[in-house]
Amino acid sequence: MYNLISALSRRQKSYVFLAVDLVLLPLALLFTLEVQPLPDPALATLGALLPVLPYVMASAAALALWLGLPHVQLNAYERHAAAQSALLAGGTALGLALLAAGFGPPLGFGTYVVFAICYFLFMVVTRAAMLQVVLAVYRRAQPRCRVLIYGAGTTGTQLAQALKSHDGIDPVAFADDNSSLQGLTLVGLPVFAPTRISEIVQARQIRRVLLAMPSQSQQRQARITQRLQQLGLEVQALPSFAQLIGEEALVDKLTPVAPQAFLGRAARDVPLKEAAGSYQGKSVLVSGAGGSIGSELCRQVLACRPSKLVLFELSELALYTVHQELGPLAEAAGIALVPVLGSITDPRQMRMVLNAHEVQVVLHAAAYKHVPLVEANPLPGLANNVFGTQTLARAAARAGVERFILISSDKAVNPANVMGASKRMAELIVQDLATRHGQNTVFTMVRFGNVLGSSGSVVPLFQEQISRGGPVTVTDPNVRRFFMTISEAVQLVLQAGDMAQGGEVFVLDMGAPVPILQLARQVIESTGHTVRDADNPEGDIAIEIIGLRPGEKMEEELTLSEELIHTRHQKIFCARETVLSEIQVAGFLRSLRQAVAAGDEAAALQVVRHWVEGYCQPLAPGRKTS
Repeated sequence: MYNLISALSRRQKSYVFLAVDLVLLPLALLFTLEVQPLPDPALATLGALLPVLPYVMASAAALALWLGLPHVQLNAYERHAAAQSALLAGGTALGLALLAAGFGPPLGFGTYVVFAICYFLFMVVTRAAMLQVVLAVYRRAQPRCRVLIYGAGTTGTQLAQALKSHDGIDPVAFADDNSSLQGLTLVGLPVFAPTRISEIVQARQIRRVLLAMPSQSQQRQARITQRLQQLGLEVQALPSFAQLIGEEALVDKLTPVAPQAFLGRAARDVPLKEAAGSYQGKSVLVSGAGGSIGSELCRQVLACRPSKLVLFELSELALYTVHQELGPLAEAAGIALVPVLGSITDPRQMRMVLNAHEVQVVLHAAAYKHVPLVEANPLPGLANNVFGTQTLARAAARAGVERFILISSDKAVNPANVMGASKRMAELIVQDLATRHGQNTVFTMVRFGNVLGSSGSVVPLFQEQISRGGPVTVTDPNVRRFFMTISEAVQLVLQAGDMAQGGEVFVLDMGAPVPILQLARQVIESTGHTVRDADNPEGDIAIEIIGLRPGEKMEEELTLSEELIHTRHQKIFCARETVLSEIQVAGFLRSLRQAVAAGDEAAALQVVRHWVEGYCQPLAPGRKTS
């Protein structure tokens, strides 16, 4: 039977439907004559109408073909097709009345009305019965996937209605959070509470759940999906109407709130003005040019109109990206833009680059800066951040560079992690070179905290977690951090570089530290969602406290001492801190180089612990000592 139905072409199926409608015509007429109070028996009256019946059937066939009714498939026979059947029934009754008036026995007006109604009902009921027969045949011939529809609203019921005629999907039941719908039967399917899903799945052998709630937020759908997947179910979501009509691209273009919106204060615009003179017409090299800070340094230095800007970067992709962005701007301004792929730990390359491009200003932003990664890989972190700074700074001194500006971090103050300790050692190296080469090269450094929007910073991380449905992770409810926008941090770095005389540790005024838990709440609410907590258990996004990671502190500091000297810029201070002698710096560099060369993490951390003031991070379990 299944093979027979499958073998029929669309045209052959149309002929079958037309034949069925024509066979139903005399049956409907006989039924009408039987139920009507006529003077003669129904069969006798039908016999009297036999001369006109072929003409009635021919006109009915012509009208059906003109309406296109035989071409309507069984699973598509809905409101529009039923209206066509009504037109066919009415037209056939009218044709019968005209022909009977001229050539057949006279019948009352009511008889023709009842015939039209009966003929219409016969066609509808027959098609419904045929659909069920065909579906039963298909179900027996091939297995169907039993599904539960989550959401019994308008979308869910329409989906269930459509799936009932689907060859391979069998809707079994609804689940809905709306208690007023639970216990009802909609389009032939029962509605259950979501708490009973596990029971229903086992009892009814359900393998898949269809989420029919496109109006709900992605976060809520993600939360429901995670819960259902834990039951071993396959979950599929019905697309939103925006996706169905091709408008989803507009939604994709909606951008998250800018990071500076969470600063808690107005972002400071610090025009360079006269400070731009330290970079104008000069050959400037930016190390780490593809990073968050490095790329912004390049943009703002480019605005100072240097004669040449050298982009020095270890990552090929990052270098390509920043060069593609700045290339047209540099070309329009007549500034030479030179991309250089390399490592700051390569002394030969550094000498060649500085000499070949006659570099006059170095902005050293290259560093491994992600605390957990450097903590897990201390030797590469120390080699890059410490030896890289030493290599680049020494090459700058030998090449006669006018200014060398180190981009440092608040994590260098009393560091609790390897990254912060490596930045403090880099500061000590620059301070040492300032005392020995200060007459030719101005060595200085600028120390500041977290920048909003940089790679790995919390705001982009929170926004990504929210887009996945949460939770948003916070290390500790009491942890606080200093924040500044990338733009204002770079503006102040360039200002400090201009006023440097040599050996200073510049500290930027970053305002009050911001509680990270408060920041997480702000980012969640900025996306139009609510925080799910004890006070609001039905909220969209939960905040999960995961504990401080290795090397993290509750609160960072900006200076080793409380003594800060004001500069001509109100947001830039100069810290007075102790320095190591040339012999001491050479000593820790030699010991550290030996430990890194031997691959001895314990020895390297022992050097850090001995020479970096405030460093107290214990040796992690499992690190080798020889």
